[in-house]
Amino acid sequence: MSDYHPEDASQEQRGYKGRSFKPTPAPAPPKRSRHARNQLVIFLNFCLSAALFLMLAVGAVLYWGHYQFNAPGPLQQEATYVVPRSTGVQAIASGLEREGIISNAEVFEYGVRLAGTAGELQAGEFAFAPGTSMRQVMEKLRSGDSIMHSITIPEGWTVHRAYERIAASPVLTGDMPDMVPEGTLRPDTYLVQRGTPRKEVVRQMRAAQEKLVAEIWEGRDEDLPLQDVGQFLTLASIVERETGIGGERPHVASVFINRLRQGMRLDSDPTFLYGVYGGEGKPSGQPVTQSDKDSETPYNTYKIKGLPPGPIANPGRAALEAVAHPLETDDLFFVADGTGGHVFSKTLREHNNNVAKYREIERQRRAEAEAAGEGDSE
Repeated sequence: MSDYHPEDASQEQRGYKGRSFKPTPAPAPPKRSRHARNQLVIFLNFCLSAALFLMLAVGAVLYWGHYQFNAPGPLQQEATYVVPRSTGVQAIASGLEREGIISNAEVFEYGVRLAGTAGELQAGEFAFAPGTSMRQVMEKLRSGDSIMHSITIPEGWTVHRAYERIAASPVLTGDMPDMVPEGTLRPDTYLVQRGTPRKEVVRQMRAAQEKLVAEIWEGRDEDLPLQDVGQFLTLASIVERETGIGGERPHVASVFINRLRQGMRLDSDPTFLYGVYGGEGKPSGQPVTQSDKDSETPYNTYKIKGLPPGPIANPGRAALEAVAHPLETDDLFFVADGTGGHVFSKTLREHNNNVAKYREIERQRRAEAEAAGEGDSE
Protein backbone atom coordinates (compact mmCIF):
# COMPACT_ATOMS: atom_id res chain seq x y z
CA MET A 1 0.00 0.00 0.00
CA SER A 2 1.49 3.41 -1.05
CA ASP A 3 2.55 6.14 1.39
CA TYR A 4 1.65 8.91 -1.10
CA HIS A 5 -0.52 11.72 0.29
CA PRO A 6 -2.11 14.30 -2.02
CA GLU A 7 -1.60 17.08 0.37
CA ASP A 8 2.13 16.51 0.31
CA ALA A 9 2.21 16.77 -3.52
CA SER A 10 0.43 20.01 -3.42
CA GLN A 11 3.01 21.44 -1.12
CA GLU A 12 5.88 20.42 -3.49
CA GLN A 13 4.13 21.84 -6.48
CA ARG A 14 3.52 25.01 -4.65
CA GLY A 15 7.21 25.19 -3.80
CA TYR A 16 8.35 24.79 -7.42
CA LYS A 17 6.00 27.47 -8.60
CA GLY A 18 7.70 29.88 -6.36
CA ARG A 19 11.14 29.33 -8.03
CA SER A 20 12.35 30.45 -11.57
CA PHE A 21 14.98 28.63 -13.87
CA LYS A 22 17.70 30.66 -15.72
CA PRO A 23 19.82 29.06 -18.62
CA THR A 24 23.53 28.71 -18.04
CA PRO A 25 25.44 30.85 -20.61
CA ALA A 26 27.82 28.97 -23.14
CA PRO A 27 31.51 29.69 -22.93
CA ALA A 28 32.73 32.41 -25.35
CA PRO A 29 34.76 31.20 -28.39
CA PRO A 30 38.51 31.69 -28.19
CA LYS A 31 39.84 34.82 -29.75
CA ARG A 32 41.75 34.41 -33.09
CA SER A 33 45.42 34.84 -32.72
CA ARG A 34 47.25 37.58 -34.49
CA HIS A 35 49.18 34.86 -36.44
CA ALA A 36 45.93 33.39 -37.86
CA ARG A 37 44.88 36.85 -38.95
CA ASN A 38 48.19 37.39 -40.74
CA GLN A 39 47.66 38.12 -44.49
CA LEU A 40 50.70 36.04 -45.51
CA VAL A 41 49.22 32.94 -43.94
CA ILE A 42 45.95 33.57 -45.73
CA PHE A 43 47.82 33.93 -49.05
CA LEU A 44 49.83 30.77 -48.46
CA ASN A 45 46.68 28.83 -47.70
CA PHE A 46 45.19 30.07 -50.97
CA CYS A 47 48.31 29.11 -52.90
CA LEU A 48 48.32 25.63 -51.38
CA SER A 49 44.70 25.13 -52.31
CA ALA A 50 45.29 26.45 -55.82
CA ALA A 51 48.35 24.23 -56.28
CA LEU A 52 46.42 21.21 -55.13
CA PHE A 53 43.61 22.01 -57.52
CA LEU A 54 46.11 22.60 -60.34
CA MET A 55 47.82 19.29 -59.67
CA LEU A 56 44.52 17.51 -59.82
CA ALA A 57 43.63 19.29 -63.06
CA VAL A 58 47.01 18.53 -64.63
CA GLY A 59 46.75 14.94 -63.54
CA ALA A 60 43.32 14.67 -65.10
CA VAL A 61 44.58 16.22 -68.35
CA LEU A 62 47.62 13.92 -68.44
CA TYR A 63 45.45 10.91 -67.81
CA TRP A 64 43.08 11.96 -70.57
CA GLY A 65 45.97 12.69 -72.93
CA HIS A 66 47.63 9.35 -72.15
CA TYR A 67 44.37 7.59 -72.86
CA GLN A 68 43.88 9.46 -76.13
CA PHE A 69 47.48 8.82 -77.20
CA ASN A 70 47.11 5.06 -76.74
CA ALA A 71 43.48 4.62 -77.75
CA PRO A 72 42.51 3.36 -81.23
CA GLY A 73 42.54 6.18 -83.77
CA PRO A 74 39.72 7.47 -85.97
CA LEU A 75 40.94 5.90 -89.22
CA GLN A 76 38.27 3.70 -90.79
CA GLN A 77 40.25 2.33 -93.74
CA GLU A 78 43.90 2.03 -94.66
CA ALA A 79 45.47 5.33 -95.63
CA THR A 80 48.88 6.71 -96.58
CA TYR A 81 50.53 9.93 -95.57
CA VAL A 82 53.68 11.58 -96.92
CA VAL A 83 56.00 13.31 -94.46
CA PRO A 84 58.09 15.80 -96.45
CA ARG A 85 61.76 16.19 -95.65
CA SER A 86 62.70 18.68 -92.92
CA THR A 87 59.17 18.80 -91.51
CA GLY A 88 58.71 19.62 -87.81
CA VAL A 89 56.56 17.63 -85.42
CA GLN A 90 53.91 20.35 -85.26
CA ALA A 91 53.41 20.33 -89.03
CA ILE A 92 53.39 16.53 -89.06
CA ALA A 93 50.74 16.45 -86.34
CA SER A 94 48.56 18.95 -88.17
CA GLY A 95 48.81 16.98 -91.40
CA LEU A 96 47.94 13.69 -89.70
CA GLU A 97 44.88 15.24 -88.08
CA ARG A 98 43.82 16.82 -91.37
CA GLU A 99 43.96 13.42 -93.08
CA GLY A 100 41.92 11.80 -90.30
CA ILE A 101 44.74 9.51 -89.17
CA ILE A 102 44.83 10.96 -85.64
CA SER A 103 42.08 12.67 -83.68
CA ASN A 104 44.00 15.49 -82.01
CA ALA A 105 47.14 17.18 -83.31
CA GLU A 106 48.03 18.75 -79.95
CA VAL A 107 47.80 15.45 -78.08
CA PHE A 108 50.02 13.82 -80.71
CA GLU A 109 52.56 16.64 -80.64
CA TYR A 110 52.84 16.71 -76.86
CA GLY A 111 52.89 12.93 -76.69
CA VAL A 112 55.79 12.80 -79.13
CA ARG A 113 57.67 15.51 -77.26
CA LEU A 114 57.13 13.85 -73.88
CA ALA A 115 58.37 10.58 -75.37
CA GLY A 116 61.54 12.38 -76.48
CA THR A 117 61.18 11.32 -80.12
CA ALA A 118 60.39 14.68 -81.76
CA GLY A 119 63.75 14.71 -83.53
CA GLU A 120 63.51 11.08 -84.64
CA LEU A 121 60.45 11.24 -86.92
CA GLN A 122 61.53 10.45 -90.46
CA ALA A 123 60.40 11.58 -93.88
CA GLY A 124 58.72 9.27 -96.35
CA GLU A 125 55.40 7.79 -97.36
CA PHE A 126 53.76 5.73 -94.62
CA ALA A 127 50.78 3.37 -94.63
CA PHE A 128 48.45 3.22 -91.62
CA ALA A 129 45.92 0.51 -90.83
CA PRO A 130 42.42 1.32 -89.53
CA GLY A 131 42.33 2.20 -85.84
CA THR A 132 46.06 2.94 -85.58
CA SER A 133 46.71 4.73 -82.30
CA MET A 134 48.78 7.88 -81.97
CA ARG A 135 51.52 5.92 -80.26
CA GLN A 136 51.61 3.43 -83.13
CA VAL A 137 51.72 6.33 -85.61
CA MET A 138 54.66 7.80 -83.70
CA GLU A 139 56.52 4.49 -83.66
CA LYS A 140 56.02 3.96 -87.40
CA LEU A 141 57.30 7.45 -88.23
CA ARG A 142 60.19 6.91 -85.85
CA SER A 143 61.16 3.55 -87.38
CA GLY A 144 61.20 4.89 -90.93
CA ASP A 145 59.12 1.92 -92.11
CA SER A 146 57.95 3.79 -95.17
CA ILE A 147 56.54 2.62 -98.49
CA MET A 148 59.33 2.04 -101.01
CA HIS A 149 58.96 2.52 -104.77
CA SER A 150 61.21 0.90 -107.37
CA ILE A 151 62.94 2.59 -110.29
CA THR A 152 64.60 0.20 -112.73
CA ILE A 153 67.34 1.19 -115.19
CA PRO A 154 67.99 -1.80 -117.49
CA GLU A 155 71.48 -2.79 -118.54
CA GLY A 156 72.54 -1.22 -121.80
CA TRP A 157 70.40 1.90 -121.48
CA THR A 158 72.03 5.21 -122.24
CA VAL A 159 72.18 8.04 -119.73
CA HIS A 160 69.60 9.89 -121.82
CA ARG A 161 67.07 7.05 -121.51
CA ALA A 162 67.79 6.69 -117.80
CA TYR A 163 67.18 10.41 -117.32
CA GLU A 164 63.86 10.15 -119.14
CA ARG A 165 62.67 7.45 -116.75
CA ILE A 166 63.87 9.29 -113.65
CA ALA A 167 62.28 12.54 -114.82
CA ALA A 168 58.95 10.79 -115.50
CA SER A 169 58.75 9.11 -112.09
CA PRO A 170 55.76 10.50 -110.15
CA VAL A 171 57.25 9.60 -106.77
CA LEU A 172 60.40 11.69 -107.17
CA THR A 173 60.68 15.44 -106.70
CA GLY A 174 62.84 18.29 -107.92
CA ASP A 175 64.65 19.05 -111.14
CA MET A 176 67.01 16.76 -112.98
CA PRO A 177 70.72 17.45 -112.62
CA ASP A 178 72.93 18.20 -115.59
CA MET A 179 73.56 15.21 -117.85
CA VAL A 180 76.32 13.01 -116.47
CA PRO A 181 78.88 11.30 -118.75
CA GLU A 182 77.75 8.22 -120.64
CA GLY A 183 78.30 4.93 -118.88
CA THR A 184 78.47 6.39 -115.37
CA LEU A 185 75.04 5.24 -114.10
CA ARG A 186 74.74 1.76 -112.68
CA PRO A 187 71.89 -0.25 -114.22
CA ASP A 188 69.86 -1.71 -111.38
CA THR A 189 66.57 -1.51 -109.51
CA TYR A 190 66.58 1.21 -106.88
CA LEU A 191 64.13 1.47 -103.99
CA VAL A 192 63.23 5.05 -103.18
CA GLN A 193 60.81 6.87 -100.89
CA ARG A 194 58.16 9.14 -102.28
CA GLY A 195 59.52 12.65 -102.27
CA THR A 196 63.15 11.67 -102.88
CA PRO A 197 64.89 14.34 -105.01
CA ARG A 198 65.77 13.27 -108.53
CA LYS A 199 69.26 14.65 -108.07
CA GLU A 200 69.74 12.30 -105.13
CA VAL A 201 68.72 9.26 -107.21
CA VAL A 202 71.18 10.19 -109.95
CA ARG A 203 73.88 10.72 -107.34
CA GLN A 204 73.26 7.24 -105.90
CA MET A 205 73.35 5.62 -109.35
CA ARG A 206 76.56 7.36 -110.27
CA ALA A 207 78.26 6.48 -106.98
CA ALA A 208 77.18 2.85 -107.34
CA GLN A 209 78.60 2.60 -110.87
CA GLU A 210 81.87 4.24 -109.89
CA LYS A 211 82.32 1.80 -107.03
CA LEU A 212 81.42 -1.23 -109.17
CA VAL A 213 83.69 -0.30 -112.06
CA ALA A 214 86.65 0.39 -109.75
CA GLU A 215 86.13 -2.91 -107.93
CA ILE A 216 86.03 -5.03 -111.11
CA TRP A 217 88.85 -3.10 -112.81
CA GLU A 218 91.05 -3.73 -109.78
CA GLY A 219 90.59 -7.52 -110.12
CA ARG A 220 90.92 -7.73 -113.92
CA ASP A 221 93.04 -10.23 -115.80
CA GLU A 222 96.60 -9.26 -116.61
CA ASP A 223 97.75 -8.13 -120.05
CA LEU A 224 94.42 -6.78 -121.25
CA PRO A 225 94.95 -4.35 -124.16
CA LEU A 226 93.28 -1.54 -122.24
CA GLN A 227 95.15 1.55 -121.15
CA ASP A 228 92.90 2.72 -118.33
CA VAL A 229 89.59 2.32 -116.59
CA GLY A 230 87.95 4.62 -119.13
CA GLN A 231 88.75 2.24 -121.99
CA PHE A 232 87.62 -0.65 -119.81
CA LEU A 233 84.22 1.02 -119.28
CA THR A 234 83.94 1.84 -122.99
CA LEU A 235 84.57 -1.74 -124.13
CA ALA A 236 82.16 -3.08 -121.50
CA SER A 237 79.45 -0.79 -122.89
CA ILE A 238 80.04 -2.17 -126.41
CA VAL A 239 79.82 -5.76 -125.15
CA GLU A 240 76.62 -4.82 -123.31
CA ARG A 241 75.01 -3.49 -126.49
CA GLU A 242 76.15 -6.39 -128.66
CA THR A 243 74.37 -9.16 -126.74
CA GLY A 244 71.72 -9.53 -124.11
CA ILE A 245 72.62 -13.15 -123.39
CA GLY A 246 74.65 -13.37 -120.22
CA GLY A 247 76.55 -16.51 -121.19
CA GLU A 248 77.72 -14.93 -124.45
CA ARG A 249 79.25 -11.82 -122.98
CA PRO A 250 82.69 -13.32 -122.12
CA HIS A 251 82.85 -14.80 -125.65
CA VAL A 252 81.91 -11.49 -127.30
CA ALA A 253 84.47 -9.75 -125.09
CA SER A 254 87.15 -12.21 -126.24
CA VAL A 255 86.50 -11.29 -129.89
CA PHE A 256 87.00 -7.58 -129.22
CA ILE A 257 90.05 -8.22 -127.03
CA ASN A 258 91.60 -10.35 -129.78
CA ARG A 259 90.87 -7.66 -132.37
CA LEU A 260 92.46 -4.97 -130.20
CA ARG A 261 95.55 -7.08 -129.76
CA GLN A 262 95.88 -7.55 -133.51
CA GLY A 263 95.18 -3.89 -134.32
CA MET A 264 91.94 -4.70 -136.14
CA ARG A 265 88.89 -2.48 -136.28
CA LEU A 266 86.13 -3.56 -133.92
CA ASP A 267 83.38 -3.32 -136.60
CA SER A 268 80.61 -3.00 -134.01
CA ASP A 269 77.18 -1.89 -135.25
CA PRO A 270 76.06 -0.33 -131.93
CA THR A 271 79.01 2.07 -132.06
CA PHE A 272 78.17 3.72 -135.41
CA LEU A 273 74.50 3.88 -134.41
CA TYR A 274 75.48 5.74 -131.25
CA GLY A 275 77.60 8.08 -133.36
CA VAL A 276 74.60 8.86 -135.57
CA TYR A 277 71.76 9.00 -133.05
CA GLY A 278 73.53 9.62 -129.77
CA GLY A 279 72.02 8.69 -126.42
CA GLU A 280 68.47 9.14 -127.70
CA GLY A 281 68.93 6.04 -129.86
CA LYS A 282 67.60 5.11 -133.28
CA PRO A 283 63.86 5.77 -133.57
CA SER A 284 61.81 2.61 -133.31
CA GLY A 285 60.92 1.14 -136.69
CA GLN A 286 63.52 3.13 -138.58
CA PRO A 287 65.82 0.79 -140.54
CA VAL A 288 69.59 0.89 -140.36
CA THR A 289 70.91 2.33 -143.61
CA GLN A 290 74.22 2.08 -145.42
CA SER A 291 74.71 5.80 -144.83
CA ASP A 292 74.51 5.10 -141.09
CA LYS A 293 77.25 2.52 -141.45
CA ASP A 294 79.36 4.88 -143.54
CA SER A 295 78.90 7.83 -141.18
CA GLU A 296 82.02 9.75 -140.28
CA THR A 297 81.86 9.97 -136.50
CA PRO A 298 84.47 9.20 -133.84
CA TYR A 299 82.20 6.36 -132.67
CA ASN A 300 82.09 4.48 -135.98
CA THR A 301 84.37 1.51 -135.34
CA TYR A 302 84.03 0.53 -139.01
CA LYS A 303 86.01 3.71 -139.74
CA ILE A 304 88.31 4.17 -136.74
CA LYS A 305 90.84 1.82 -135.22
CA GLY A 306 90.63 0.90 -131.59
CA LEU A 307 88.00 2.07 -129.17
CA PRO A 308 85.64 5.03 -129.57
CA PRO A 309 86.22 8.09 -127.37
CA GLY A 310 83.82 6.93 -124.66
CA PRO A 311 81.08 4.51 -123.63
CA ILE A 312 77.95 4.10 -125.72
CA ALA A 313 75.70 2.90 -122.85
CA ASN A 314 75.66 2.02 -119.18
CA PRO A 315 77.11 -1.49 -118.79
CA GLY A 316 76.03 -3.77 -115.98
CA ARG A 317 78.08 -6.07 -113.80
CA ALA A 318 77.99 -9.02 -116.22
CA ALA A 319 79.42 -7.00 -119.12
CA LEU A 320 82.09 -5.47 -116.89
CA GLU A 321 83.07 -8.90 -115.58
CA ALA A 322 83.16 -10.27 -119.13
CA VAL A 323 85.68 -7.64 -120.24
CA ALA A 324 87.74 -8.02 -117.07
CA HIS A 325 87.83 -11.81 -117.52
CA PRO A 326 87.19 -12.59 -121.20
CA LEU A 327 86.94 -16.12 -122.52
CA GLU A 328 90.23 -17.43 -123.96
CA THR A 329 89.54 -17.95 -127.66
CA ASP A 330 91.06 -17.29 -131.08
CA ASP A 331 87.78 -15.98 -132.46
CA LEU A 332 87.80 -12.72 -134.39
CA PHE A 333 84.23 -12.63 -135.73
CA PHE A 334 80.64 -13.20 -134.68
CA VAL A 335 77.26 -12.74 -136.29
CA ALA A 336 73.66 -13.31 -135.26
CA ASP A 337 72.49 -16.90 -135.63
CA GLY A 338 68.82 -16.10 -136.12
CA THR A 339 67.74 -17.41 -132.71
CA GLY A 340 68.72 -14.43 -130.59
CA GLY A 341 72.30 -15.54 -130.04
CA HIS A 342 75.50 -15.41 -132.09
CA VAL A 343 77.81 -17.78 -133.94
CA PHE A 344 81.57 -17.21 -133.60
CA SER A 345 84.42 -17.88 -135.99
CA LYS A 346 88.20 -17.61 -136.22
CA THR A 347 88.58 -16.82 -139.91
CA LEU A 348 86.96 -14.42 -142.33
CA ARG A 349 85.89 -17.33 -144.57
CA GLU A 350 84.00 -18.98 -141.72
CA HIS A 351 82.51 -15.66 -140.82
CA ASN A 352 81.31 -14.98 -144.36
CA ASN A 353 79.65 -18.40 -144.46
CA ASN A 354 77.91 -17.64 -141.19
CA VAL A 355 76.79 -14.26 -142.51
CA ALA A 356 75.36 -15.95 -145.62
CA LYS A 357 73.44 -18.40 -143.44
CA TYR A 358 72.02 -15.59 -141.36
CA ARG A 359 70.96 -13.63 -144.44
CA GLU A 360 69.20 -16.72 -145.79
CA ILE A 361 67.32 -17.08 -142.50
CA GLU A 362 66.29 -13.44 -142.68
CA ARG A 363 65.19 -13.86 -146.35
CA GLN A 364 63.01 -16.82 -145.43
CA ARG A 365 61.44 -14.91 -142.56
CA ARG A 366 60.58 -11.97 -144.77
CA ALA A 367 59.06 -14.30 -147.35
CA GLU A 368 56.97 -16.04 -144.71
CA ALA A 369 55.85 -12.70 -143.30
CA GLU A 370 54.82 -11.48 -146.77
CA ALA A 371 52.97 -14.71 -147.44
CA ALA A 372 51.16 -14.45 -144.15
CA GLY A 373 50.24 -10.87 -144.96
CA GLU A 374 48.82 -11.82 -148.34
CA GLY A 375 46.84 -14.65 -146.75
CA ASP A 376 45.32 -12.27 -144.22
CA SER A 377 44.27 -9.86 -146.94
CA GLU A 378 42.35 -12.49 -148.95
